[in-house]
Amino acid sequence: MIQFDRVNKVYKAKEERRVILDDCDAVFPAGSRVGVLGMNGAGKSTLLRLIAGSEAPTRGKIIRRGRVSFPVGFTGTFHPLHSARENIAFLAHVYDMDRSEVSGWIEDFSELGRYFDMPVATYSSGMFARIAFATSFAFDFDVYLVDEAIEVGDARFRAKCAEAFSYRMQSSSLVLVSQNIYTIRQYCSQGAVLSGGTLKIYDSLDEALDVYEHILRTS
Repeated sequence: MIQFDRVNKVYKAKEERRVILDDCDAVFPAGSRVGVLGMNGAGKSTLLRLIAGSEAPTRGKIIRRGRVSFPVGFTGTFHPLHSARENIAFLAHVYDMDRSEVSGWIEDFSELGRYFDMPVATYSSGMFARIAFATSFAFDFDVYLVDEAIEVGDARFRAKCAEAFSYRMQSSSLVLVSQNIYTIRQYCSQGAVLSGGTLKIYDSLDEALDVYEHILRTS
């Protein structure tokens, strides 16, 4: 469960003031799969960083019950001068999971061969994406955060990602931010709309989609 208690998030640059969240109260219930819709610039990625704890609110409190993932496919958790194996060993320590078990699963899933023991700075963008997605699915989180993309690579690897993600969703919650209505419908059972500093979570996905489509028509 994720709870926002009077959360404000404001960016200031010179005389400009950009409000992402304005006194927001919201609850992402345990076991829910919530798709967050919002236009470009609404602050969807910022919202995920707030939930993950990688960025702090300007004011207010975010309560997390359970282990919350880094965004699926996020590459910022990797030190470029260390190998995938070394990076994964560090993450396994942080999340208190068996290092050899996690490393073996990721090595097999990512199919990087000898590159698994080379610095990630030597990876192509496609290889980096593979290891990032494999790492996301290897760890056992209570809440998974997804920023737009859930799959990467060729058709066979995308199918592997979809299968791993579906397995994780059997016992975990999901917060997915996207502008893609098809993606939201595919993975989510509830909807939320982020607009004008307000975040509202709807029990009905269709209701959230109706509100979002109205915003698109009137913007």
